[in-house]
Amino acid sequence: MQFKHPEFLYALFALIIPILVHLFQLRRFQKVDFTNVEFLKAVTIQTRKSSQLKKWLTLITRLLILAAIIIAFAQPYSAQEDVVGKRSETVIYLDNSFSMQAKGSKGPLLKRAVQEILNDIPEEETFSLFTNTETFTNISKKDIQNDLLQLEYSSKQIPYNAAYLKAKQLLKNDPETIKRVIMVSDFQQKKDAFSIPADTQTKTHLVHLEPVSKQNIAIDSLYLHKNSDNELKLKVLLSNTDTNAQNISVALYNDDKLIAKTAVSIPENDNAPTEFHIQENTKINGRVTIEDPGITFDNSRYFTINTPDKIKVVAINESNDSFLKNIFTPDEFTLISNSLESLNYNDIATANLVIFNEIKEIPISLINTIKPFVEQGGSVCFIPSNEGNLNSYQQFINSFSSQVLLAKIDQEKKITNINFSHPLFVGVFDKQVSNFQYPKVNSLYEANASNIILSYEDNSPFLYKTGSIYSFTAALNNENSNFKNSPLIVPVLYNIGKQSLQLTDISYTIGSVNTYDVPVSLGQDGILTLVSEKESVIPLQQSLSTKVRITTNEVPTTSGIYSLQDKNKVIQHVSYNYDSSESNLQYYNLSSTNNYEVSESVSDLMSQIKEETSVNELWKWFVIFALIFLLTEILLLKYLK
Repeated sequence: MQFKHPEFLYALFALIIPILVHLFQLRRFQKVDFTNVEFLKAVTIQTRKSSQLKKWLTLITRLLILAAIIIAFAQPYSAQEDVVGKRSETVIYLDNSFSMQAKGSKGPLLKRAVQEILNDIPEEETFSLFTNTETFTNISKKDIQNDLLQLEYSSKQIPYNAAYLKAKQLLKNDPETIKRVIMVSDFQQKKDAFSIPADTQTKTHLVHLEPVSKQNIAIDSLYLHKNSDNELKLKVLLSNTDTNAQNISVALYNDDKLIAKTAVSIPENDNAPTEFHIQENTKINGRVTIEDPGITFDNSRYFTINTPDKIKVVAINESNDSFLKNIFTPDEFTLISNSLESLNYNDIATANLVIFNEIKEIPISLINTIKPFVEQGGSVCFIPSNEGNLNSYQQFINSFSSQVLLAKIDQEKKITNINFSHPLFVGVFDKQVSNFQYPKVNSLYEANASNIILSYEDNSPFLYKTGSIYSFTAALNNENSNFKNSPLIVPVLYNIGKQSLQLTDISYTIGSVNTYDVPVSLGQDGILTLVSEKESVIPLQQSLSTKVRITTNEVPTTSGIYSLQDKNKVIQHVSYNYDSSESNLQYYNLSSTNNYEVSESVSDLMSQIKEETSVNELWKWFVIFALIFLLTEILLLKYLK
């Protein structure tokens, strides 16, 4: 028990006064008995003893009355020692990610958490609150009520350790305050183990909201492929958690027109594929949908198939170019193949890829033309000649990189090593191949390269990339190499051509770094805008001579089909989808530790905090005690004879 005004307790010394008065009244006197009252002696002795008992009891009750009144004025109370005289500072992290759409015992987890925060936090309390998308500092419940009631789900989720560190930053560095971090989430399981740093200066509380059912059916991914009959198919991969799912309806739309529908059964905690036939060279603004009442954000996925733009390739030849014509076919590429003498330099400015096919000596005028082409995002594929001028080659590559060709070596070498992780080979191999017939070269140039794509048996480079230049170290003519007959020639040159203009994929993931090229030339102040029914954003973009390179990450924030517009002119369409990782309803198994305490609801936590921080006022009890003692004294005086 503690006192707000302990100085009043000095008044307890005044209790000695009634004690002294009482003792004075009990002084002994000399008694002289008269002969005529001698017979009353026995009765007098008995009465005197009763009177003394009554006086002692009266004294005790009066002392208790005075003591209770004095203690009541001192205002006693009981509370935990670490909260006495300290202010409380609270920061709340409220997870509004898509997984919080799951249904709990009292409705969607996020809506339940919002309602309990608004109901249980005191009106006068000041706190800070942040979500995955917004931050509110030093506000009261009244200030934030409308924002919380209108809070929307977000595809973005802050990692739990990052959310804790952000909450710590919002706390003031004041040792005289009780610091609390409250994290309200379903604590969906991620790749890394759950951890919260230990901090003795901060009390951390986790409100672990759990759904009543963990079943969720989701569209995991979409991709295009060709079957054995060379038909274009859209493959849809569905996922299911918790229990078996039977006859799930899957519908395919082009804009708002239903073009196909099927049904799929998905085993428990497994995936199931289905596919739809797609007509080639047909523009589609597609949407695949399913029906699942649990979590709804993953019930649709969007994709776009635009009319393909042809990639412009300029080949400068002093060797046979028939292999280039076989690879860069007119359905996907526009190939302009000329000798060095008949080359139109203006073609280079509008090209996406320039191929140097065994030119013996590169003139200075061509080097000066290639420089701005590379600076504007163009790509170059360099194939040296057996009889090439090494100084000319070094001067050309030195214009863009220090990884040049060195001395020529007349030595047979096999091409044995493939960098399977290089972007040129993404999707080319089902597995790493090691038993194919190795191509070879009879002579080559040494090179001090680092980004090696193909290499010889001694790990020296056969094909490497430096900047925007793909450089071979040996001639590819049939007298020097059989690489043209190798199965590697097609994917290597084809993907060099395809990656010189990064055309849009069928869809992109919101929150990831996505880069693609739009083959359009903008004016000096031209800007491309991504526009949908729900959102209009200006993405990060780099305007080059023949294309605009778009990079998206934080925007857009809403899934859907976006039109890429130059002012009001639609250039093409691009699709964005939410990350499917939120669809997996697996959660961390949390229990209270030394670093944090775990609660099942916001209401339970608020009740616990209120109990811990409450100050129990005791002065009223002492007033009641004083009244009881006063009543006791009255009864003693009236009824005790």
